[in-house]
Amino acid sequence: MRRELQHAVAEIGLSATLLLPGVAASASLHEFTDQESATALREALVVGARRAVETLSRRNGYLGDPQVKIPLPSKFTRVERALRSVGMGKQVDDLVTTMNRAAEAAVPQATSLLVDAARKMSVQDAKDILTGGDDAATQYFKRTTSDELMERFLPLVKRATAQVKVAESYNRFAGSAASFGLIDKKSADLDSYITQKALDGLFLKMAEEEKAIRKDPVHAGTDIVKRVFGAMRLQ
Repeated sequence: MRRELQHAVAEIGLSATLLLPGVAASASLHEFTDQESATALREALVVGARRAVETLSRRNGYLGDPQVKIPLPSKFTRVERALRSVGMGKQVDDLVTTMNRAAEAAVPQATSLLVDAARKMSVQDAKDILTGGDDAATQYFKRTTSDELMERFLPLVKRATAQVKVAESYNRFAGSAASFGLIDKKSADLDSYITQKALDGLFLKMAEEEKAIRKDPVHAGTDIVKRVFGAMRLQ
């Protein structure tokens, strides 16, 4: 197991060295324990996730970013027009703001789950991430954390939307629209819709951060990441 783990981390270290040829090895691989090597690998994978969470949890993290801002469902346009036509335009705007504030409040819950998923990463997971695409680590986190993230986000989203009475109107009108096939069932439930969109935004930002880290892995990490990655060479 030790050799497999070190080989997997060594391959990632080689990528870092190729990307940053000016980085000199400060020590040889055998000087690091399995725990140190594993720690470096985990931190390299989770750093992008932490940055994504921090970015999205700020005020306007969702609302102020067109890439992840949560709108009313596109197929809900007629319902939105109906609400605005009876003088509820401000309430609709407030609902959109609240939807995004709910996402911003919920997203910090992701950090502990992402860190836990990184700790459970196997040697094979590491190899798959290394040989995968630019978002391979993000896909690993998505696969291993999505269900539990949904469970953690949903109660927070529900508390936020409960304060906005127009959410009741949304669910009533959306339920009718869903029965006629105008929108899907997930979109018909406001809280589930917001939660899913919040997760979509989180994984989108994680993928962006992962791509940046792959481009410059050494400078993305903590001291242990820099030292271990600097020492990596294929054996």
